[in-house]
Amino acid sequence: MTANLPRRRRWLLGLGLPLLLIVAIIGGGWFWISHHLVPLAEARASAAIGRPVSIGDIHISPGRISTITADNVVIDNPKDWPGDSAKLAVIPRLVVTFDLWRYISHRQIDIPDIDIQQPRLLIGELPNHAANYHLTLASGSGSGTRIGELRIEGGRIHAVLDPLRANFEVAVQTQEPQGGTPALLAEARGTYAGQPIQGRLEGGAILGLRDTTTPWPIDLSLVNGRTQARLHGTIADPMALAGARLQLTFAGASLDQLRPLIGIALPVTPPYRLAGALDFVEHKIRLSDIVGQVGTSDLEGSLAIDPGTERPVLVANLASRSVNLADLGGFVGAKPGPETPKEAAAPGLLPNTAINVPQFHYADVHLRYRGERIQGRSMPLDDLVVALDTVNGQVSVHPVSFGVGQGRISVKAQLDPMGREVRANAEVDFQSLDMSRLMGATHTFGGAGALSGSARLLGTGDSLAAIAANGDGELLLGMAGGNLSALLVDLSGLEFGNAVLSALGLPTRADIECLIADFALQRGVLRTRALIVDTSQAIVGATGSIDMRNDAIDLQLRTAPKHFSIGSLPGPLNISGTLKHPRILPSAQTVARVGIAGVLAAILPPLAVLPTIQFGVTDHHRCDALLLQARQVAPGTKPPAPTGSRPLRTSP
Repeated sequence: MTANLPRRRRWLLGLGLPLLLIVAIIGGGWFWISHHLVPLAEARASAAIGRPVSIGDIHISPGRISTITADNVVIDNPKDWPGDSAKLAVIPRLVVTFDLWRYISHRQIDIPDIDIQQPRLLIGELPNHAANYHLTLASGSGSGTRIGELRIEGGRIHAVLDPLRANFEVAVQTQEPQGGTPALLAEARGTYAGQPIQGRLEGGAILGLRDTTTPWPIDLSLVNGRTQARLHGTIADPMALAGARLQLTFAGASLDQLRPLIGIALPVTPPYRLAGALDFVEHKIRLSDIVGQVGTSDLEGSLAIDPGTERPVLVANLASRSVNLADLGGFVGAKPGPETPKEAAAPGLLPNTAINVPQFHYADVHLRYRGERIQGRSMPLDDLVVALDTVNGQVSVHPVSFGVGQGRISVKAQLDPMGREVRANAEVDFQSLDMSRLMGATHTFGGAGALSGSARLLGTGDSLAAIAANGDGELLLGMAGGNLSALLVDLSGLEFGNAVLSALGLPTRADIECLIADFALQRGVLRTRALIVDTSQAIVGATGSIDMRNDAIDLQLRTAPKHFSIGSLPGPLNISGTLKHPRILPSAQTVARVGIAGVLAAILPPLAVLPTIQFGVTDHHRCDALLLQARQVAPGTKPPAPTGSRPLRTSP
């Protein structure tokens, strides 16, 4: 046995030396790899994202499943980015597991686990829209690589985005649900669009965003200023934004406060609450099955936003079963909601709220809307239909129309931005408006008749009041039948009607045989071309003007009784003041009675407009008789051809 010992030692020595040599080679290899892996990894990472990457140290734990630990990984900002010490990202520790045997046997990169510990990101965007988070990813990077799970521990993202007036922090981490993969959890606090923001996101596994076999869950709640939003559901293919089954609910003080969140300029509205199904079809964001309230108006329908063009494109098909017109004031530049005492005391009738011209350029909008019933006990309008298109900042209304009994008010308009102002070209048709509907809204007066007519307006300004104050156009109205007192009170809605009736000495109810009104608007001044009312008691004619720049009235009325009685009617009257506060005084002329012939002779030339009017009723022989009587007053007089007027049409 002692003879065999030296032989065994020789055998062990002969086997051990090669093993020691192999261990030394492997250890030296790992030392060489660890020593040279840092610059190699830095170069590969920098090339992959197009941004300098530095790594403090790398440690390797070899094995079938090897562990690679990188310390102090830093990703730089772009060149010349303000702030020398700031970095885009700092990761104190990055731990990656690597299946070495699978790579040796199958040449496949398999990374079972990535653990990112305490990452810090500082992302920014300057006022000129230069950003530090735009990375240039190398083509094909990561192809053929399988990654199992990604964990984030104690991550922090600080975002400073000047164009969005945003400065907020997001705490990011993955939570370990029992028996499941790590799920994403993020919480945000700070400011966005100059308003406080607070949000919470619970999602699925981060790497599950690439998985098209299992829908990715999402539950997001967000509060920005007075706007609240919640999004929950699943997305089948998150990277392609396909197969979404999401429910979106949002509420707030006004729809215009949604612009920072959705990128679309919406009008000022009363408080709202809307909900619908959100999905993504053909690269468009679609909100369907909308149900909600805006003010006291209900709203339903669908919205589609295409963000991929030069400007976002919004297509909206909406409807209301019951709509309050006060809720829609923001669409025409007025303040939505009921009129305040201060607004009621304003001198003008038209809203002078500035039209937000830049909003026209934020998006192309195609809106179709129908309000089945207009609310309001004193509202003479029945329904509302809107067709509106905004393309390249130009707004086409074709039309906005309101139902009034069997008739309609229809508005067609073209709005073209000119600097901070808008050039408006609008046409309005009054088609057989049921006067009983208009007068019934007062709950005081009754009457009958059908009012028809038209109006045109061409002007430039920063509000509806300013456009009318310097605009040109015309107003034509005609009616056979009806009631004078109700007409004046209802059409003016002011002290004007009652004051005129009282000054004329007319009874509270006088049937209208015929009404003709023809006004020309020149540089904001509305002048009479013909204004005559033939009632059962008298014939009233008027001349003068209304200055739309300050609502100042300068009218002269002449009245002739049909049945003479002592003291029945006063002489000519002067009406001055404003539409809201008129002053009515006898003229300087004698207050002696004037005859019907005098009244008709004074207004004979403008009556050339009579043949162009269709009154909306079949029995308008009373207006024809008035024209014949006027021509008999001055025989041989040929009425001049109307200028700038169009026939007043009724609906087919």
